[in-house]
Amino acid sequence: MNRQENSKAYIHVIHVPYYTNMIKSALAVTIAIVIVMSTAVTLIPVKDAEGHGVQAQLQSRFVRIQDEAFSAQNLQTGEELTVTGTLQSLVNRDLRAWISLFSESVNAGNRWEFTSRDPPGNVFVLEPQATIPYTITAKALEPGVYHVHTQLNVATVGPGLGPGQTVQVTGPAILKPVPWENVMYQVILIGAGLGVTFATRPWQVI
Repeated sequence: MNRQENSKAYIHVIHVPYYTNMIKSALAVTIAIVIVMSTAVTLIPVKDAEGHGVQAQLQSRFVRIQDEAFSAQNLQTGEELTVTGTLQSLVNRDLRAWISLFSESVNAGNRWEFTSRDPPGNVFVLEPQATIPYTITAKALEPGVYHVHTQLNVATVGPGLGPGQTVQVTGPAILKPVPWENVMYQVILIGAGLGVTFATRPWQVI
């Protein structure tokens, strides 16, 4: 007589502490990144020594940075540097672009703060074959010897640099206060995301 044995299927919930530790580490790293990004009031230069000249040559086929001029060669911390010039389109189509400064130094942290720029806003349109003036003003926050360029970023093309000039900044470094309101806002958003993660418990293997 054959005996039928009823087999029961057991669902094992395996808690893996390794994944929990990974999530905690990711949270700590994310919060640290948010704090750093929230306190960044400086211009962050593109550190690419080899691409420095190459990118300027590539972009010269699309836009020419002309008549670049600097308001000063020597500054005290807290004083402003104004860079002016013109942008000339060399193509027969609209170009979406945004303008900034490239700053590099061997003895300082490249800490500058934008105070104004024209064309205003983050992105502007350079019309076909048009020539427009530009102005960028930034405040020096840290002493050092800098080589500063106009940097024009063109969508789908990349960045290009103006001729540039050496600028010497002296005086005590200026430390900016931490915008804790922004930090807390970012932490709340991250916390909400992690709350959803813990609620769904993706680190548990069923």
